[in-house]
Amino acid sequence: MLQNNRSYQVCSYCVMDNTNPGITFDSNGQCNCCRDAVARKPHEWWPNDEGRASLKAIIDGVRNEMSNRPYDAIIGLSGGVDSAYVAHLLAREYGLRLLAVHVDGGWNTQAAVRNIELLVRSLDIDLHTEVIEWEEMRDLQLAYLRASVLNQDAPQDHAFFSTLYKLAKKYNQKHFFSGVNFSSESIHIPAGGYPAMDARNLRAIHRAHGATSLRTFPVMSSLQYLWLVKVRRQVQIVKPLNYLPYDKEAAKRLLVQTYGFVDYGGKHQESRFTKFYQEIYLPARYSFDKRRLHYSALIVAGQITRDRAMQELSNPLLSEQQAMRDKRFVAKKLGIELLELERLMALPAIPHERYANNAALYRLNHALRRLIPRFS
Repeated sequence: MLQNNRSYQVCSYCVMDNTNPGITFDSNGQCNCCRDAVARKPHEWWPNDEGRASLKAIIDGVRNEMSNRPYDAIIGLSGGVDSAYVAHLLAREYGLRLLAVHVDGGWNTQAAVRNIELLVRSLDIDLHTEVIEWEEMRDLQLAYLRASVLNQDAPQDHAFFSTLYKLAKKYNQKHFFSGVNFSSESIHIPAGGYPAMDARNLRAIHRAHGATSLRTFPVMSSLQYLWLVKVRRQVQIVKPLNYLPYDKEAAKRLLVQTYGFVDYGGKHQESRFTKFYQEIYLPARYSFDKRRLHYSALIVAGQITRDRAMQELSNPLLSEQQAMRDKRFVAKKLGIELLELERLMALPAIPHERYANNAALYRLNHALRRLIPRFS
């Protein structure tokens, strides 16, 4: 939402706009988000022979290091394109022995479930599915809606990463291959989100607005997360798609042709709740269309023109009928009336920092990452 009476403006290079106060423009009308992405591009994305050679060297090193263990690496499988293509790449092209992890938070689409089943069977990958106790997930998500904070996807994201590191320890795994990629995810808004791994914030929100105890929900403390992941690096995170000329649409076509992959819709919409959050909650609460992040990243990657992106943004996210169906589904799943969900969506936005948090710890980590490469 525009603040300080700023007039509406769209970036001259990408399609980010100033609905978020963290977005600013230079004298040429280019926003700070895509300027930052363009500056990072040579250091984070290597879509050439050199990148592929580097990836092969990494994979050969992983294979040699883990040769006496049952798995070479661990991957997450959501049923979406990026993680599915990573599974295809590592298992079929490089022959790695993979342990796939899927965290079921109760919001899987049928397409996502089918995609996972098709992949693990075709690639002969072992799959560990962790099912989050639904009443606890439901209670935590209702607490977040009542708290009226920005990152409504934090419960799902926290459960995924906590489970991933728990299983990495259980199976003695040192390498996690992620589907996160520069070509479609390079755009970040300064102070535009809140870390899902802030367990102190998660527990504070639940204490204030929850009704049941989180007996089995996989909570990982902020200190443990930062120490194991960012400092000690107990699990090395590898982003193989950053070493390739990764094109999401081309990857999707390959997955459809090879495995019968089912298209589930927009980016990160394998989850029905994430779909609701991105297509309904964010536009209604913050006047923000998350497609702008994705299209702007594709512009930086040279995979779409700005004119094409603007044309796509002129199409509505979804029809009024679709929006109503999605809201009814979410309300029913959460066990509340539609009117109650709409009331929660209309509450004043509250900063995460209003609740107990470890924001200072994450800011310190971010500063260290900029100063000391080993913390990156």
